[in-house]
Amino acid sequence: MGLTSHELLTLALLAALGAVIGTVLYWPRLARPGPAAVVGRITAILVTQLAVLVVVGLLVNNYFSFYTSWSDLLGIAHPAVQSVGPGNPGGGSSAPATARTLATENVQGGPPQRSGQLLTVRIGGGGTGLSTDGYVYLPPQYFQPGYAQQRFPALVVLTGYPGAARNLVTRLDYPGISLGLLRSGQQQPTVLVMLRSAPAMPRDTECEDVPGGPQAATYFTHEVPRAVAGAFRVIGQGRGWGIIGDSTGGYCALKLAMRDPAAFPAAAALDGYFKAAEDPTTGDLFAGDQQRRNEADLLWRLHNLPPPQVALLLAYSEDDSASAKGAPAFAAAARPPTTVSLATVEHGGHNFETWTRLEPAALGWLSQHLAQPG
Repeated sequence: MGLTSHELLTLALLAALGAVIGTVLYWPRLARPGPAAVVGRITAILVTQLAVLVVVGLLVNNYFSFYTSWSDLLGIAHPAVQSVGPGNPGGGSSAPATARTLATENVQGGPPQRSGQLLTVRIGGGGTGLSTDGYVYLPPQYFQPGYAQQRFPALVVLTGYPGAARNLVTRLDYPGISLGLLRSGQQQPTVLVMLRSAPAMPRDTECEDVPGGPQAATYFTHEVPRAVAGAFRVIGQGRGWGIIGDSTGGYCALKLAMRDPAAFPAAAALDGYFKAAEDPTTGDLFAGDQQRRNEADLLWRLHNLPPPQVALLLAYSEDDSASAKGAPAFAAAARPPTTVSLATVEHGGHNFETWTRLEPAALGWLSQHLAQPG
């Protein structure tokens, strides 16, 4: 019975309902004096509350797709994802990065030549040992005879933590919005590579190369593009690639582009933040190294390191206090050749609805900074 299945949710609802009814029916018996009755009352309350909490937890998880399976929740979906090596940014690993198609579906019910195609993929990093499932959207031109010899720009799209890659398709509708922008002339044909920002679930790596742990930065910056380029007709890294994300994915997009603008010369963040989180889900990301911690602080980088040649977009809601305060400060601190653009909506929380409203402007902006198909 799957974690997100209707059967599990129905069973949990029935169990919660049974606990509530049982408590109401048997409460008069439990109201008697004596230790046994007291223990019974406490047990009834705890069981009822636990049953209700399970239902709420399942509903929230099903809505946001935080965890898509039991193995995902328990951290055993990819038992060999941890890498203790330093990573291999320049390539040369004995294990090649790979992108394997698991399933194919048409977008909006139309043929690929008209609406494009959505592929479910598994991207293995090779040298880092990381692997994650995600989606690749191929635009209609990818299948049209006039573009048969063309290579397309590519955009890595990252979720927040612990969101599942499926959210990028179902909640944020990147393929549908991209197709709409393409048809209206606001976006050029672009291959979308949609992934969760945490390739070593359940750990939140914040897209860092963790000392003695997952090499997430190397995976996203070098291995994912290499795997995609080996499987699809995309332009090589350089102006052919950009990166975008929401929340944690937005922070990752900015950081990866600032650290390696040769890999991602353009990046956009939807309600992203500017400093790596450090909490029980991240563990020790920096092995006590203050310099590593500083370099993960994007404002610190702007103030203390040479500015990278990169174009950045900060898209956020003015109601999001963290972004509304941090984004203008970040833009003010940027120096050429770093450029920072801002896109805002007046109202909205830190949620899918707000990011969907910001998405068209971000995708259109990124399209202007990516190389044309060629």
